[in-house]
Amino acid sequence: MKVRLKKEIVTMGVPGLDPRSDVGHYVAAEDWNALLEDPDTILIDTRNDYEVAAGTFRGAIDPKTKTFREFPNWFRAHRADLLADGRTPRIAMFCTGGIRCEKATAFVKAEGLDEVYHLQGGILKYLENIPQEQSLWEGECFVFDQRVTVKHGLEPGSLDQCHACRMPLTAEEMTSPHYEHGVSCPHCYNERDDKQRARYAERERQAQLAAERGEAHLGAHMDEIRERKRREREEEIKRQNEKRRAAH
Repeated sequence: MKVRLKKEIVTMGVPGLDPRSDVGHYVAAEDWNALLEDPDTILIDTRNDYEVAAGTFRGAIDPKTKTFREFPNWFRAHRADLLADGRTPRIAMFCTGGIRCEKATAFVKAEGLDEVYHLQGGILKYLENIPQEQSLWEGECFVFDQRVTVKHGLEPGSLDQCHACRMPLTAEEMTSPHYEHGVSCPHCYNERDDKQRARYAERERQAQLAAERGEAHLGAHMDEIRERKRREREEEIKRQNEKRRAAH
C-alpha cells in the first residue's frame, strides 16, 4: 500500500497563510446561537455549493463556490458590500468539521478584519450538542461518506447524492426523468453531454461489479444504513408516483 503525504488536507490556494498563527475567535456550539442572533453579525457558509444545498444555518450567506479555492476571490469581490456604510461587522464563519473555517478566518483576518469568529468543531459538533428545538440549523448536513447527510444527533439523513455532480437529492428529485443512478440528476443533466454521461455509466457499472465481488465493502454498519435509506427512498418514490397519478 502506498501512502501519499499532503501538505494540506483542504487547500485555499493562498501562499503564506498559516491558521496556526492568527486564526479567528473560536465559538463553542453552546454559544453559537447568541452570536448569530446579534444583528451586527454577518454569517458566511464557507462550504461548497453542493454542501450548502443540503442545509445551512438560518440567515447564512452562501458564496456559491464550487471549491474552497474560490473563497478568497469571492470575499474580495464582496468585501465592499459586507462593509457597507462604514460598518465593522462581526464576521462568523462555519464549515462541516472546523478545518476550512479556520483557514477562512485566518484569511479574512489577513485581509484586515479583526472581529472574525468561527464555530469550534464545525456543524457536526453543533448538531451533536444542540437540541433540535433550540437549533438555528435548517435542513441536513452534507458529509463526505456513505451517509451523504446527517441530522441532529448525527443521525443518518434522508438525502441521497448524485455521483456525477455531487448534489444531494431528495426522493422526489430521484423520480425525475433526468435522474439515472450514478449518471445524472435534475441539477446536472443539462450541464453534461452524452459522452460524459456514458463515462459516468461505465464508472457506475465498474463500481457495481466491484461491489458484487466484495471489493468495495466498507463495513456492515454502513451497509445497514445504506439499505435502510434505500428502502426509505423507494417507499418515498412510490408515494410520489402515486400522488402524481392521482393528480392526473
